[in-house]
Amino acid sequence: MSAVVNIRFWILNCALLALAGPGLGAEWKTAEPGWRYEFPRDHGAHRDFKTEWWYFTGNLFDAEGHRFGYELTFFRQGIMPQAERDPNSSRFIVDDLKFAHFAVTDVSKGTFRFEQKMSRGAFGEAGFGDGKRLAWIDNWTLASNEEGAFDLMAADKEGTIHLHLRAAKPPVVHGENGVSVKANASGHASHYYSIPRLETTGEFFSNGKSHPFRGESWFDHEWATSQLAEDQVGWDWISVQWEDGTELMLYQMRLKSGEPDSSSSGTWIAQGGEPTHLRSSDFRMTPMAFWKSKENGAQYPIGWRVTLPGQQAEFVVRAVLENQELALGPITYWEGAVDASGTRDGKAIKGRGYLELTGYAGRLSKALGR
Repeated sequence: MSAVVNIRFWILNCALLALAGPGLGAEWKTAEPGWRYEFPRDHGAHRDFKTEWWYFTGNLFDAEGHRFGYELTFFRQGIMPQAERDPNSSRFIVDDLKFAHFAVTDVSKGTFRFEQKMSRGAFGEAGFGDGKRLAWIDNWTLASNEEGAFDLMAADKEGTIHLHLRAAKPPVVHGENGVSVKANASGHASHYYSIPRLETTGEFFSNGKSHPFRGESWFDHEWATSQLAEDQVGWDWISVQWEDGTELMLYQMRLKSGEPDSSSSGTWIAQGGEPTHLRSSDFRMTPMAFWKSKENGAQYPIGWRVTLPGQQAEFVVRAVLENQELALGPITYWEGAVDASGTRDGKAIKGRGYLELTGYAGRLSKALGR
């Protein structure tokens, strides 16, 4: 999609979102303490909330040992609460906008490519929840099966990727009492869980040939109505799958001053799947390496030193490739594969994961029309 069409779509998006503001009879729900998570129910859409995403990242290897990182994310941005919907209205009046991002990092070749799809879904070409499919736009799909596994498919000009993901651990709920707090102000929170380790197999089809892959993926699912506060510009998010069978997720909400918000938090996940909630005082993330985008001049911190005193852990996160920026106009962010290494309890630890950096190419809430 060209940059001009991309920007026009987001102008339309913001205008439609404005129509969903004050004045409607129904209101969006906000994430409140006490949510009871149920699976597979909560893998599906939560249409009473304004914003939602299904987010997959992973590190895969082909038969020759070449490494690839991938991201496939489906987004739902609400226009009107479901309770406001007139069942007899035109199909051109939609409840939400659908968009998705697909990116591939080829580590051995040092290349990064990304694609975006957007749709109103007026004719069923995009949507959320029709039986096995949890989300789809055209031929990009997220599906679940009776065994509780997921199937992903996406395509770009290079070819088509099919992935089968089977959970090696149960879902982990982040935050406390069912909510993941994003700011100190009331209402700025989400319902958020992850499946932190999924055994992944699949293949990439290109020029009539099949190239098999194998590796591990991470799945995030999050829904909310309001997250960023007025004094916040974005966030820094890290996920790591350690070789010892543990996992880590950290997010650092970033203020206009550049300092981390005290509402930042994370989760350490033991080998058996037991989560430990981490408050902002339980960890420290310090940037140590930067990359400047030629597209927009944004300077991203793509290397971090992280300390977790309670876990007696200290490690460094490094991007496997500097340029993993999704330059998508109003919504531009850095999202890429990383390596992690350090010590825990005096023993060496190594892992792989993903790093997400938002708000460096412009305040994220402004880009979303908030």
